[in-house]
Amino acid sequence: MLEEPEEELSVEELEESAKSGDAKAQSRVGRYYLALAEERDEELNNCTAVSWLVEATKQGRKDAVKMLQHCLATRKGITSENFEEVKKLCTETRFERGVRRAALVMYWKLNPEKKRRVAVSELLENVEHVNTEPGDAASQSPISSSTQKQRRVLESLVTSKVSCYDVGLDDFVDITKKYAQGIPPSPTMAGAGGDDDDDDDVVKNPDDLPLHQKVLKFPLHALLEIKEHLIDWASRAGMQWLSALIPTHHVNALVFFFIISNLTIDFFIFLIPLLVFYLSFFSMVICTLRVFQNSKAWENFRALTDLLSRFEPGLDLEQAETNFVWTHLEPYLYFLLSVVFVVFSFPVADKAWIPCSELAAVALFFTVTSFLSLHASAELFARRALLTEVLSGVCALTQLLPESVWFLRVLGTTFVTVPLGEMVALNVGVPCLLYGHLFYLLFRMAQLRGFRGTYLCLVPYMVCFVWCELCLALLHSSSTIGLIRTCVGYLLFLFALPVLTLGLAAMLLFQVLQWFMALEITKMLVTLTVCAVPVVLRLWTRFSLNPLVVARSLSRSSIVKLILVWLSAVVLFCWMYVYRSEGMKVYNSTLTWPEYSNLCGPKAWKEYNMAQTQILCSHLEGHRVTWTGRFKYVRVTDIENGAQSVIGLLPVFVGDWMRCLYGEAYPLCDNPSTPTAPPQPLPAPQPPPEDPLCKLKKLAKHECHVKRFDRYKFEVTLGMPLERKSKNGTVVEDEDATKDIVLRASNEFGPVLLHLSAGSLVEFSTVLEGRLGSKWPVFELKAIHCLTCADARVPSGRQYKIEHDWRRSAQGALQFGFDFFFNPFLTAQLEQDAETQVRGSGG
Repeated sequence: MLEEPEEELSVEELEESAKSGDAKAQSRVGRYYLALAEERDEELNNCTAVSWLVEATKQGRKDAVKMLQHCLATRKGITSENFEEVKKLCTETRFERGVRRAALVMYWKLNPEKKRRVAVSELLENVEHVNTEPGDAASQSPISSSTQKQRRVLESLVTSKVSCYDVGLDDFVDITKKYAQGIPPSPTMAGAGGDDDDDDDVVKNPDDLPLHQKVLKFPLHALLEIKEHLIDWASRAGMQWLSALIPTHHVNALVFFFIISNLTIDFFIFLIPLLVFYLSFFSMVICTLRVFQNSKAWENFRALTDLLSRFEPGLDLEQAETNFVWTHLEPYLYFLLSVVFVVFSFPVADKAWIPCSELAAVALFFTVTSFLSLHASAELFARRALLTEVLSGVCALTQLLPESVWFLRVLGTTFVTVPLGEMVALNVGVPCLLYGHLFYLLFRMAQLRGFRGTYLCLVPYMVCFVWCELCLALLHSSSTIGLIRTCVGYLLFLFALPVLTLGLAAMLLFQVLQWFMALEITKMLVTLTVCAVPVVLRLWTRFSLNPLVVARSLSRSSIVKLILVWLSAVVLFCWMYVYRSEGMKVYNSTLTWPEYSNLCGPKAWKEYNMAQTQILCSHLEGHRVTWTGRFKYVRVTDIENGAQSVIGLLPVFVGDWMRCLYGEAYPLCDNPSTPTAPPQPLPAPQPPPEDPLCKLKKLAKHECHVKRFDRYKFEVTLGMPLERKSKNGTVVEDEDATKDIVLRASNEFGPVLLHLSAGSLVEFSTVLEGRLGSKWPVFELKAIHCLTCADARVPSGRQYKIEHDWRRSAQGALQFGFDFFFNPFLTAQLEQDAETQVRGSGG
């Protein structure tokens, strides 16, 4: 491109043109002062030259950019005041300079009068002139949708400067550059007009004004602030009065003891997986909604880039697209992290408390909507990928059909399973082939534009992929009745939303109340709520919290980040607990009780001393053994009763009332005589056996008791039978008490231990640990079964210690997570560790 010839102008004329905004004149003035600095006043002239070159560079003069870069390299005219601005202008990329030039053209079209700063209202009036050529009148024909989008984008640009009501050239260029880099403009604050004569500087934030000006200029804001102060004052005063009337310290202690006594490991095992699943599912929904917002922002962004490319044809649109995608990847990353929590918590959570059918419908809805929100560049392979994924999932679901429709079940049958190592297998079948084709489509999607499709196409499609897989996984866990309920419920949701909302709320309330009544903890929850009120009031007063401030802070904070941080903390804590609770590795042992007695009992003590025997027997630690012994006696070592502990802290009359409210009354033991009754012709029936509590009723201090909340810990002493039989064929018990062992038993063994009689032959399982080789070693009872009990009150089956199999749960979660992403193409085959399987209820 040939340079246009320069007119011969004097320095004064050039400076006048430069001051009027002529970029070419500014560049020539800068070059003049650089040459002048070689002759005299080097520092002054260099600084003057740099200031003019900065102005020319801001208007997109390429020669000014080169001269300014030379000045920065040689430190000519560079001072502490202009260094940051010069460095910023010199380090602009080619893309940023192109955006700057296009923004300059747009600004002068919005500002045809060439003002230094233009009011926002005037810019908005000139928005329609951006798409017209100079000298052309505004067209009266219908406006196309793309032109309307461009106008909306321009309006958002000129109204996004929240610090003032007018916009200068530098402001507009900076906003446009940020938008082109993927950072959308922030909405402006709505306020009053800026035509007041008594204000030199227009104040956008009402909080910066004095009280009288705030009331005059922003009456609505002032009323809202007065309302907040009144609510704050009323809440503080009311809380102080209530906390003065109620003994909050006493209630704090009661609530603390109540919580400590009722939170058990079983409760946490039930609650935490459900909590993690629901919170992470909610986080997935929020992130998906943010992705939808990004798709709308993408449309506006494309409208802006199309507009910029009109004024700067050489603008790199691919670079602009890359900038936008990289600045909007955050919701995708949070979404994938939430998916991890959902996938690993779903197999562990109690499915009875997860509405799988309803959530499957929600996942289906987000599958369709997330597919529709994909970029146009991703539609080439996304449509085929989604169709392939759906077909593969439907073929796999055919295995749930009855055997009679075998011709459909064939579509989901795995014909051959090829092991790929010890833990992974390749399935050969129709779903496998379809899923393999899906992986190929995902790879082609990532391969687009030199693997820039990884973040342009593949990552956005993963939202659709995950929702589809989650829908299929939830359908596997759904029941037929649940699917029918979902279909009917969502139809009612569309046609009878208000009535349905009330009905669902009533049904949920009824179910919750029914569940609480079944667990018999309604009264305690009510009491806990009543006791928590003064505690909340006390804390509220102490920390001077304002409910409106709390709500506003929550609305400003990122809910997704908050959820993910807490989920990470909960999962980390649970992992540490599980890691510690796993303890030593145990395995089934063939060691018999007589062998243990010979190695670690009195016979070994005579051959060695007891200390050497203990050191030798410590090698047996971790052996899980199943032995047969004679029951001698059982004793209670500890009684835990959280309700009794809480009631004991209350005043006497309140404690007596709560014992009768939550507990049981002592039985009526007085049988009144009936001398006037006529003689019975038939023999009188046998009176029922007297309640053992009748013996203690006269000695009891209260009319009621709460012993039904007792939880016991036992110690069972067992003797080793001899390996010989008496004349009548029975096994003779060894009279050597030093061979006895003691077993610690938890509350679930109460039904068996409380009805055993001395001499009963029992089979028990335990793990050798602790003081092996000493007198009366103490182990933990894992299982027990009475072999000779005739009492009907003794359970006939084998009673086990209720423990959670953490290793099996972790393996199940890992297997589900692997299958979630790779099944039916690949299947995980994690072997269960038979030696550490803990038999739950029923074994």
